[in-house]
Amino acid sequence: MTYDRLVCANCAAPVNEGRCRVCRASRERMQGEGPFAGLNPAMLIALMVILVAALALLAHQAI
Repeated sequence: MTYDRLVCANCAAPVNEGRCRVCRASRERMQGEGPFAGLNPAMLIALMVILVAALALLAHQAI
């Protein structure tokens, strides 16, 4: 899940704005979760489609 849509329970502001210390802590924790944590689902799907197309192209050339 991306943090750009989350709302802080402490200050009721979007977490990505980092208005309070709870927002900033949550944002830092979510940013550090992995290399693909900040990507939205559409971007992940696009990357997967590109990867599958590249693999299909390589398999076609190997035949």
